[in-house]
Amino acid sequence: MDKNKLKTRYIESMDSECPHSYYPRPQFKRDSFLSLNGKWQLHLGGKKPEIDTEILVPFCPESALSGVEMSIDGYKDCYYERSFSLPDGFVKSRVLIHFGAVDQVCRVYVNGTPVGENEGGYLPFSLDITEAIINGENTLRVEFTDTLDLKYPYGKQTKRRGGMWYTPVSGIWQSVWLESIPESAIESIRIEPLQDGVTVLVKGGESKKTLTLNGREVYEFEGNEITIRPENPRLWSPEEPNLYYFTLESGLDKIESYFAIRTVDIRQINGVNRICLNGKPYVFNGLLDQGYFPDGLFLPATIDGYLDDIRAVKSLGFNMLRKHIKVEPMIFYYLGDREGIAVFQDMVNNGKYSFLLDTALPTIGLQKLPDTLRHRNKESRAIFENTMYGIADLLYNTPSVVYYTIFNEGWGQFRADEMFEKLKAKDGTRIIDATSGWFRRTKSDVDSRHIYFKPLEIKDADSRPLVISEFGGYSYRCEGHLFGEKNYGYKSFDNLPAFADAVYELYEKQVLPLAEGGASAFVYTQVSDVEDETNGILTYDREVIKLSPERFMPLMERIKKC
Repeated sequence: MDKNKLKTRYIESMDSECPHSYYPRPQFKRDSFLSLNGKWQLHLGGKKPEIDTEILVPFCPESALSGVEMSIDGYKDCYYERSFSLPDGFVKSRVLIHFGAVDQVCRVYVNGTPVGENEGGYLPFSLDITEAIINGENTLRVEFTDTLDLKYPYGKQTKRRGGMWYTPVSGIWQSVWLESIPESAIESIRIEPLQDGVTVLVKGGESKKTLTLNGREVYEFEGNEITIRPENPRLWSPEEPNLYYFTLESGLDKIESYFAIRTVDIRQINGVNRICLNGKPYVFNGLLDQGYFPDGLFLPATIDGYLDDIRAVKSLGFNMLRKHIKVEPMIFYYLGDREGIAVFQDMVNNGKYSFLLDTALPTIGLQKLPDTLRHRNKESRAIFENTMYGIADLLYNTPSVVYYTIFNEGWGQFRADEMFEKLKAKDGTRIIDATSGWFRRTKSDVDSRHIYFKPLEIKDADSRPLVISEFGGYSYRCEGHLFGEKNYGYKSFDNLPAFADAVYELYEKQVLPLAEGGASAFVYTQVSDVEDETNGILTYDREVIKLSPERFMPLMERIKKC
C-alpha cells in the first residue's frame, strides 16, 4: 500500500496470508471449518487491457488491502480462481461452501462443474459442492458481474464517488469458507425471546437432541422446540450485555451458539409512548454508522476495527449504532452482542435516488409526496422485499439488533404501509421504522425525523415514540487524517475546541430537553469521517476521537436517565 495513502493501524496485525480467518458465523458454529480467504487469482476481461493479477480475499478489488485497488467499471468477464485440498478426515458426509457476500451477481464452479449462483451483494449464501469435489487438489472459480445495477441493493456505492456517496465495492467482500456436515444435519436454529428466557426452534437434525447451557445445565428433548428459563435470569442491555452460551447436539451434528434474554417493545409511560428495553423506558442515544474503512472499504483489516469503533462510542456514553444502509459480517453483530451496543439496522436501498425529490424538497419542508410516484419497477421492488426478508432472517437471533429501518428519506420508497405490515409479520419482536426522515405514511412503530439545518424542535409530533433518526453532521477536518482535499458536512468548524463545544451545546440544549420530554432515540451523524465526509466523531483512519469522554460521559448519563 502506498505509504502516503490514508490507512488504519489494523494493517499491522492483519494476517496477510489468511485475513479474517475467524469462524464467520458465531451463533451457528461447528468444529468443521476451512477458511478460503487469502491469495486468489483475479481476471478482469472484456475491456483492454485485460487484467490478471493476485488479489487478497476477502477484500474487494477497489480496496487497497486487496492489493488490486482499481475500479472494475467496464470489465464484463470477471472471475476469481484458486485451488484447495480438503484436510484428512474433513469430510463427514456433505461439503458446503459459504460466501459471506459477493456483489452483485455471481456463479460458482468447482472443478469446472457449476454448483450454484447468487444475486445481491449483502447477504450470505451457501452451496452444496459434495458431488463436484475430488480427492486431492480442487479448482474453485467464482465468476461475478457488478455494473452497479440499481435493481439490486447498493446503498452508498456509486461509480462517481463524492460528498455523501462512496467508492463502490465489487465481487467478494466477506469471508469464503468450507465446512462438512453429517447427512442428518441441523439446518438452522431460531431463538424466540421471552421475558424470562428463550424458546429455541430447531430445523433439521435427528429427533433426539441435547442442549447444554453454559457447559453445565443439560436439557434433553425430542422434536424441534425447547424453552429455556434460567434461574434468576440475567437480562441483556448495553450496560450489562449478558450472554448465555450453549451447545446443541443432534446425532453426529453439534452446534455452538448463544442467546440473550431481552425484550423491546412500546409502552405508555406517564402518558407518553416510549420504546422500552426489558419493560422499562430506555433512551437509545447513538450514532449513524456507515461501516467504511479507508484501506478495506467495506471491511476493516481486522475485526479490531469493529471492536474499537464500538468501544470508542461507548467511552463517550453512546449506547447505540444505526447501521446505515449496509449489512455487516456476522462478527460485527456478535461484537455488538458481547460488548453491549444496541443496533438500529437499516435495510439496503435500491432503485434510483433523486437529489431533488429525496433530499432537496423534503429538507425545505415538502415531505408529503406520495410514494406511489417512486420506485415503480416491479422486479426491483421484489428484490428489495426479498432482501428485507433475508436481513430479518439473518439477524433474527441477534439480541443487539432492536430496531429496523425500511426506507430512508424516500429513496426507493414504495408502499411503505404494506412493507411495514409484511416486516412486522416476519419479525414482531423489534421496533420497525417504516420511513426514516420524511414521507411518513400511516403505519410505523415510531415517529421518525431527520433534522439537520434547524433546531431540534418537534411541533407536530404524533402519539408514537419520537425518534430523531438523523441530526448533527458537524464537520471538522483533522489535518494528517484526511482522505482528500474536498469536504462535506452540514456545519463546519475551523478548530477542534469549537467543534467539540458545538456538539456539546447541541446535546445539552436540544437533545437533553427532548429526552426529558419523552423522546425515545437519537442518532447523531456520524461515527467516523468517510472519504469526503468529515462529520465523524472519529477520523476516517480511527486515530483521533474528536470529543472528550471525560466531558461527554456525564452529559450522556443525564440523557440516559430520562
